[in-house]
Amino acid sequence: MLRKFTVNTPERDQFLEITSEVQAYINHCGIAEGAAIVYCPHTTAGITINENADPDVKTDMIRRFDEVYPWDQQEDFHMEGNTAAHMKASTVGSSQHIIITEGQLLLGTWQGIYFCEFDGPRTRTFYVKILV
Repeated sequence: MLRKFTVNTPERDQFLEITSEVQAYINHCGIAEGAAIVYCPHTTAGITINENADPDVKTDMIRRFDEVYPWDQQEDFHMEGNTAAHMKASTVGSSQHIIITEGQLLLGTWQGIYFCEFDGPRTRTFYVKILV
């Protein structure tokens, strides 16, 4: 079972929570036990799991990524000028594996799944593959 999702990212850097979309797909498939792989096929975006209770966590992460990977590096050779986005995406990673038990994503109390945009605004895709 594989599904492609589309998201629109109106900002250059942002974390969009996609937990509810992933859970809705699991519900649609009727899966009780298994695993979900959430995968991003873009080189300047990624997937992570992090806190979803305090929105300041997302803000702080974006700010700190900008400190570590600034956009204005004269030494960067990449012609598109988005080396920082590539570095951020490589740091975050392109996928996450989440256990499904009793029909629910096995996440911690404060955890959510995020699509991480580092080179927006764009229309992006991500995939969810259910393993039974």
